[in-house]
Amino acid sequence: MAAPWQDVVRDAAAVREAAAVATDAALLAGVLMRTAEQPHASDVVNYAPFTLLPSAVPRALFEQAYAVQQDFNLLVDAISQNKEFLEQTLASTIKVDDFTARLFRIYVQVLEEGLAQTVFLGINRSDYMFDCGLDGTAALRQIEINTIAASFGGLTSRTADVHRLVLKVLGKTEEASHLLPNNPAKGLALGIAKAWELYGSPRAVVMFLVEEVQRNIFDQRCVENELWNRNIRVIRRRFRDVFERGSLDASRRLFVDGQEVAVVYYREGYVPQNYDQQNWEARLLLERARAVKCPDIATQLAGTKKVQQELSRPGTLEKLLPGHPEAVARIRATFAGLYSLDEGEEGDRIAATAIAEPDRFVLKPQREGGGNNLYGEELRQVLEKIKDSPERTSYILMDKIKPQPALNYLLRAHSPLQVSECISELGIFGVYVRQGRELVLNQAAGHLLRTKAVEHADGGVAAGVAVLDTPYLV
Repeated sequence: MAAPWQDVVRDAAAVREAAAVATDAALLAGVLMRTAEQPHASDVVNYAPFTLLPSAVPRALFEQAYAVQQDFNLLVDAISQNKEFLEQTLASTIKVDDFTARLFRIYVQVLEEGLAQTVFLGINRSDYMFDCGLDGTAALRQIEINTIAASFGGLTSRTADVHRLVLKVLGKTEEASHLLPNNPAKGLALGIAKAWELYGSPRAVVMFLVEEVQRNIFDQRCVENELWNRNIRVIRRRFRDVFERGSLDASRRLFVDGQEVAVVYYREGYVPQNYDQQNWEARLLLERARAVKCPDIATQLAGTKKVQQELSRPGTLEKLLPGHPEAVARIRATFAGLYSLDEGEEGDRIAATAIAEPDRFVLKPQREGGGNNLYGEELRQVLEKIKDSPERTSYILMDKIKPQPALNYLLRAHSPLQVSECISELGIFGVYVRQGRELVLNQAAGHLLRTKAVEHADGGVAAGVAVLDTPYLV
């Protein structure tokens, strides 16, 4: 599955020249992040890390990932509306995982009060790797689906232009013309704009709920600017601002700093570190509001690892998507082996197998954001420690995927230029909008390819491990 420029990788002079062009092109194109040293300042920035060369991706698997995205949108939306399924699936997890339990308590409280929200917006990203079988054929295997704060839809919209130029500099003009156009920022903004329009208040704003430290601000600005281009006002606020200056009126319309908020787009709130007591109270206020939340708390729960594992059980997809046998088949075809560590015989057997053969599996906690999964010896040690404790139910186990590595250069500011053996992960962005019971928008909104050196088991771009890439279909 090599790209047609593996010859170039060994040409040191050509690589040096291409890398100099590439870094300037990235800065020119706005493939930018704030620096770790000055994470609050936009007057000192650098390019976001990226590959020197586009990576080969099997065309058939790329097309399969796109084809199944609307099905995954449908599935996530169905799960978010199924209280019984969420209650049963998360029952064991919320006993031992405080973060999921607190989200779940807000979910139940808001349902009991009665939902004020009538328009629902989902922006998710389904992530895959290409599992190489013993016979050398690759299969598409889903790693996870991110239902909150799925990032890099903005910067990846600009990365293909950089790679197009690099290929031209290397004399690969024909190949450069085959790189696909890709603009997730536009697709994500389309979903937000549709939800804003259906909310029905032309003077209301879209609020990006953002982190205290915003190194990845330019990624968000790409989506934000698409909204401004549609004359939709955007404000950026933190949980702290909502706690201090947010309120609901009698009909549960949300106001922050005196402005009515139509859509709350979360780029924060997906890990325990995002919350203190004030932030939990702000989250409850937002969930009680009529404003469209992206995601609402039910959709965030739909993205938990425990739900992912439960979906792989025979018959579960059929119950959630009755009357959609083709969608069920397409979704199931992407699943890797997923196993429950719930207490009981099945969980005991799976835990024992993983302790005996740790290199076959990945141990996943109920967390987003990259860098949380456990592998190999670390997996074995953790499972040994918790195998007889209810704590093990806060994890799921997944078959380890074995992609075929390829050589590439990972360009990072202030890092030496050296060739690495790399593996890639493909993400497909999905956007859907539902009003009441009617799905009014459901589409794939673009793709994201991230690549990392094989020695790094886990972690994305924001976690400092993977870098941005562009697929070259083979």
